[in-house]
Amino acid sequence: MSTTARRIRWLLPAVLIVAWLAVGGMLGPYAGKLGEVATNDQAAFLPRSAESTKVVDAQKAFRQGETLPAIVVWTSDDAGGAGGRLSREQRGAATRALATLAGSPGVAGEVSPAVPSRDGQALQGVVQLKPGLGEELPAVLERITGAAESVPGTTVQLAGPAASQADLSDAFAGIDGLLLGVALVTVLLILLLVYRSALLPLVIIAGAVFSLGLACAVVYVLADHDVVRVDGQVQGILSILVIGAATDYALLLTARFREELAAGADRIAAMRAALRQSFGPITASAATVALGLLALLLSDLTNNRALGPVGAIGIVCAVLSALTFLPAALVVLGRAAYWPAKPRPAGDGSGGHGVWTRIAALVDRAPRKVWAVTLAALLACAAFAPTLNSKGVPLDEIFVNDAPSVAAQETLGKHFPGGSGNPAVVIAEAGALRQVTAAVEGTEGVASAAPATASGRPGGGEPLVVDGRVRIDAVLADAADTDAAKETVARLRDAVRAVPDADALVGGYTAQQYDTQRTAEHDRSLIVPVVLAIILVILVGLLRSLLMPVLLVATVALNFLATLGVSSLVFQHLLGFSGTDSSVPLYGFVFLVALGVDYNIFLMSRVREESLRHGTREGVLRGLTATGGVITSAGVVLAATFAALGVIPLAFLLQIAFIVAFGVLLDTLVVRSLLVPALVRDIGRTAWWPGALSRRTGPERGAAPAGTP
Repeated sequence: MSTTARRIRWLLPAVLIVAWLAVGGMLGPYAGKLGEVATNDQAAFLPRSAESTKVVDAQKAFRQGETLPAIVVWTSDDAGGAGGRLSREQRGAATRALATLAGSPGVAGEVSPAVPSRDGQALQGVVQLKPGLGEELPAVLERITGAAESVPGTTVQLAGPAASQADLSDAFAGIDGLLLGVALVTVLLILLLVYRSALLPLVIIAGAVFSLGLACAVVYVLADHDVVRVDGQVQGILSILVIGAATDYALLLTARFREELAAGADRIAAMRAALRQSFGPITASAATVALGLLALLLSDLTNNRALGPVGAIGIVCAVLSALTFLPAALVVLGRAAYWPAKPRPAGDGSGGHGVWTRIAALVDRAPRKVWAVTLAALLACAAFAPTLNSKGVPLDEIFVNDAPSVAAQETLGKHFPGGSGNPAVVIAEAGALRQVTAAVEGTEGVASAAPATASGRPGGGEPLVVDGRVRIDAVLADAADTDAAKETVARLRDAVRAVPDADALVGGYTAQQYDTQRTAEHDRSLIVPVVLAIILVILVGLLRSLLMPVLLVATVALNFLATLGVSSLVFQHLLGFSGTDSSVPLYGFVFLVALGVDYNIFLMSRVREESLRHGTREGVLRGLTATGGVITSAGVVLAATFAALGVIPLAFLLQIAFIVAFGVLLDTLVVRSLLVPALVRDIGRTAWWPGALSRRTGPERGAAPAGTP
């Protein structure tokens, strides 16, 4: 080969490496800047068409609807004196302390007086804050606390939406560095242990970081122009998803490249062959995840729709890095990428291949027994899936650690009606105010009701009328996050709708939770079939079969149900959660089914490749042996990266982390390793119906002798 031709062969890898180094240098910092365009305002993530969302829009016409309430709670330091009752002097001091806050930076409008509880052991006052304070919110809350602490002999706590938002911001503080650091260190350690190579893990990590920087830059620009929404949860999932997916795709490609090198090919020929053999499975796997995430756009929940395009962008960037930067780096490094280990053929029985040779022999020897036992075990786990309560997470379980706002809400609930601080909000025609108020007060589960007034104090003057509409605040008897409160909201809606010409709407925190729960149930019934159909179409195109894709989709769906069953037991009996967020089952389904199919795609595309040469039986055994180690490594890496979400002290992300991590391991170690190979081995060539493999006549090459299992 001439010098010019040799230079041309090296030009493309060099250009690709330089291009990705530029991407990493210029766009890498965006991985730490998403917080600048993220919002943790939960009002921005309500169901689009729900009644509670319409109430939020209607509240904007009222001055009270443009504020963020902070509830100050005082209790006595001397629980033994006078039964812990607060004195009239302390109540006066609390009212004066609140009055000093009126007009101060961040405070909107007048401040309520201190109101005693019925038992006399607590006081509460509401300070309306300006919305959108952002980073200024902690300072404003600290100023409120400082003023409230001037009341002698009392302990001060802050509850309400403002305090919850501050705690939520604290939970996501430093998410970029902490989460990314934990994920990358975990992946690096696993790769070093599995591959015992000094350079390969670093190359794979570099490709993952480059793809994350590119994804974050794209998402940053889109979020900055209000094309997509980002909150702390979406931000965290994006980082984990990109790192995990990029690593998975990289492992598949590096395994094929190693095989070609072991077979004697030079580095460029080896990479051409590896890309040719891996391109289909990698792109099909990426398509299942990306399109599955985009199906979330069908959701009526804004946070679900936010995750869809953001996650799909991350997957596209991950596969782009795996198919451009990684091949270029491996071509430059050649065999040195695996140093000090040496590339060995996939089936030489060394290292981990010996384990997979034995597993393949077990599947070959007793396929029916293997799939029957694994199927029974999965069905037993799946039997507990209906026990998973996904009606929402109570306020005292939102944070994994002890959040101050949760403790304050618990104190508030001990001394005031359960719904204090989170009233149901009724918007109605002004002409029907008296009738609507009476209907609200007469509803079972409502402790009190009063129209909003111009002074901002319920019952403190004439009702405030805006555009012919009035607002009524209804304090519920039960805590705002309970099932009983949600049932009260349903009764309340029926009651106010029965008032003629009232055109009444019911919203507020409890109504939002109720609507979110119902919307999530509708989303699951719509999106789950769509995701399954998308995956089925992709598998049919990749495997050129109908029966095999149906079989694979059925097994990953069973894996999902089994994971939900185990998760229900773990959440209730080990972690102490009484329920999950309404979106957790849908998120778990999209991630587990789409990612679970990935591993079956990696396996069955190799099985099909081997079956075309050696027949179905031998193809199953060779495919399982060749891919067992790399797919298991990929599964462990993905499970570990999702488990890293547990460092964020939020129940939602901890639950997602467990479901995906456990489900991926179950899929990798049981479904893909035992159930699927055993089923295909038992069914034989018919599993490929109606493809060419199913139409072979005569005994297959490598088929078992007559009379053997």
